Formats: sequence, structure tokens, C-alpha cells
Amino acid sequence: MRVVVAGGSGFLGSHLCEALLERGDSVCCLDNFSSGRAANIAHLLSTPGFQCTTCDVTGRFRVSGRVDAVVHLASPASPYDYHNHPLETLAAGSRGTENLLNLAVRHQARFVLASTSEVYGDPQVHPQDEDYWGHVNPIGPRSVYDEAKRFAEALTMAHRRSRGADTGIVRIFNTYGPRMRAHDGRVVSTFVRQALRGRPLTVYGDGGQTRSFCYVDDLVRGLTAMIDSSHPGPFNLGNPGERTVRELAELILLLTGSRAGLRFLPLPVDDPVRRRPVVDRAREHLGWQPRVPLDEGLRRTLAWSAAPTETLTPPDRSTVGRPS
Repeated sequence: MRVVVAGGSGFLGSHLCEALLERGDSVCCLDNFSSGRAANIAHLLSTPGFQCTTCDVTGRFRVSGRVDAVVHLASPASPYDYHNHPLETLAAGSRGTENLLNLAVRHQARFVLASTSEVYGDPQVHPQDEDYWGHVNPIGPRSVYDEAKRFAEALTMAHRRSRGADTGIVRIFNTYGPRMRAHDGRVVSTFVRQALRGRPLTVYGDGGQTRSFCYVDDLVRGLTAMIDSSHPGPFNLGNPGERTVRELAELILLLTGSRAGLRFLPLPVDDPVRRRPVVDRAREHLGWQPRVPLDEGLRRTLAWSAAPTETLTPPDRSTVGRPS
């Protein structure tokens, strides 16, 4: 297939581009590099079948040639990015989604929206399955990301119902791995950076809040399965193994041998207390489930983060298996 990956230079996007090329697809990467990095795709530029166009999907852009699938990953996704670029985040979820849906409809192509577990907000139902409508503060500091994704889901389903678009929605839970930006504000990247520099790990609240951490290669297998599917979803993609933030911090300290300890700070506004996906539907309809244990995924992430050429060297996938 020829796949358009919007946001293809980002953390997830670059891994998806790589996986699609490895299985024989051609890829057209679209990115304005506001939060993505050119270094993430530098090793792909000489690969046959790969091209990158610098553009903003919220404005005018052009994709020439045939298009078989469009994957929408173009959005600020980390707290640091969407707090600093709130209007751009809302535009990516609204105008960006509409423009990419129109591209898919023109080419009769499959459209896959990368939504998020943030549509569940601070959930009052635990664990979260796809029937849960969420508990989101529409005017809170996280709302620019939460509501942008909720609107993007509504827009995607409206195009499916009214225009017959071939659409699919995945809701991505906490994902980690090589190519995370050290200062993106995500909990794993923050803890990894602090541990490798011998600094105390900053834990918000008492660290009892829970998250579910999925290694990036597992997540990409789910994305490629959704591209190949005709199912509309939504499907949760995440690791159903639930860990407290304090447990994560202590594991990273153990793996790095750091003795810097923990530093506790006040809990941010609207920070979810518990987060854990039910992935039964993805398992049933996509044949997908995560494979990489947390300690193994963290070892790979730490090895990449500690390497002096981390921004240019692709991660080792030899033990992961080919995405399907």
C-alpha cells in the first residue's frame, strides 16, 4: 500500500513509518516539525518508497499520486506540547482531521485516527472499555487535548455515516520507547532523563495514581493491524498491566542503579487517578495484544536514551518480530 502518515516524524509516527516500510509499503510522511524531529526519520530518507513533505495539515497541503490509507497522528501529544500550543492542538483535532478525512475520501482510502485514552478523562469507571463515555473537564488545562480528540472522533464517525468513509479509530494509552523527547513531559521520559542524570525522580501526589505502559513496538503492531482492517472501532490500544507511578519510578531507579531517590510534588489539576485499558475488542477483531514486558521495554528505552547517537540510530527490533 501507499500510506500517508500525518505526524510521521514524531515519536509514534516515525516508528509507524519504519514498520510500514519494513513490510513493503511506501510511505508519504507529512509533518510541520512542531513537535516531531527530523532526526527521527533521518535514517529513512534514503529508503526506497519513503518521502517526506513539510506541511501543516490544518492548512493547505498536497499529496500527489495514489493514496491507499491515511493515518492521522498529527497533533501535539505530550503535556508540555499541548499546554504550550493549545490553539494548534485544537486545530489539529478539528481542521487537521477534516482535511485528512477529505484526502482519504477523495482517494477512497482507509482513514485511521489516532485518538487517545484522554477521551476518558479522569475516569469514574475502571478499567476503561470502549463503551465508556468518559469524565472530562471541558474547560480545564488538559481540555485542549482531550476535547480535540473527542471532536476528532465525532468528525471521523460523521464522515463514515454521511459520506461512507472507510474509517477506524484507535484510543492510544500511555506508550513509551526510543525516540521519546527527554523534555516532553511524559512520565516515562521524565523519569528516564532524571535517573540517567542522577537526579531525584519527580513524583506527583503520593505516586499512587495508576497508568498502563505499552512499549512502542507493540503499539505500532496495533496501528498497522487497524490500517489493514475495515472495522470502525474504536479500539483501545494499550497494555492492560496496571502500575502505580511510584512503582514505575522505583523500577527505573532499580534498572539504572540510581540512588537519587524520589521527590514528591503536588498533583496537577485534572490528573487522572486511574488508567487501565480493556483490550478485549482489539484482541478479538485485530488479533492484537501487547507482548513486551515493562522491564524489558524500559531496558531498551534506557539503552537508547543513554547512547550518544540516540537521535540518529534506529532502535533494535531484532527480538520484537515484524509488525503485522
